[in-house]
Amino acid sequence: MSSEKLTALEEGQVLLFDKPVGWTSFDLVNKIRIMIRSTLGIRKIKVGHTGTLDPLASGLMIICTGKATKRIDEFMGLDKEYLAVIHMGETTPSFDLETEVDKRYPSEHITREMAERILGTFIGEQSQVPPVYSAKFIDGKRAYEFARKGSKLELAPVKIMIREAEMKEFSIPDITVRLLCSKGTYIRSFARDYGIALKSGAYLSSLRRTAIGSFNVSDALSLENFDHFLQQMKQT
Repeated sequence: MSSEKLTALEEGQVLLFDKPVGWTSFDLVNKIRIMIRSTLGIRKIKVGHTGTLDPLASGLMIICTGKATKRIDEFMGLDKEYLAVIHMGETTPSFDLETEVDKRYPSEHITREMAERILGTFIGEQSQVPPVYSAKFIDGKRAYEFARKGSKLELAPVKIMIREAEMKEFSIPDITVRLLCSKGTYIRSFARDYGIALKSGAYLSSLRRTAIGSFNVSDALSLENFDHFLQQMKQT
């Protein structure tokens, strides 16, 4: 492999990856670092991500290598686009599938017209209460550490912006929506609030991040693609 190609990764590259469901953001970063080290023989290289994505979610992550890790803050503030499946009629403590259903609510009264009208009311700036099962720091610990021990928490609301909200599919009990929103928006909290607004309950049953700023998941690498890319670099 040529020193020019090796230097490119160490000097800094911005890479797009499609994170699989079940992986943490750290899992993906660690795997990429190991792949670079083992395939190209680079003993030490910086690898970082520009914003976490829940283990139960799939989709776009921006990964920076080498000196490009200094640009991470530049990408963290970009808007994100998601495709979310909201399950109506039930709630969970975590607002997603991490925890078991704790309550059930009627959902038969929800019509497509009603769901679309209420969805439109979420467009704009608003205060959103983050999930207690989140990575937000509370007294030096992650909120989910308290939540998993059964501690009761009251997280302060934060200002977020939902720029676009589009219904993609309506098939009660599931509603699929596309959301374009600001940094710091929790789609799990949106699912909770959407259920309440529809006089029911809801949780997030599936989430895929499709874009970050102008970067799209259609341009992202899978780990298999990246392995092939590294093998080609090694042979040149």
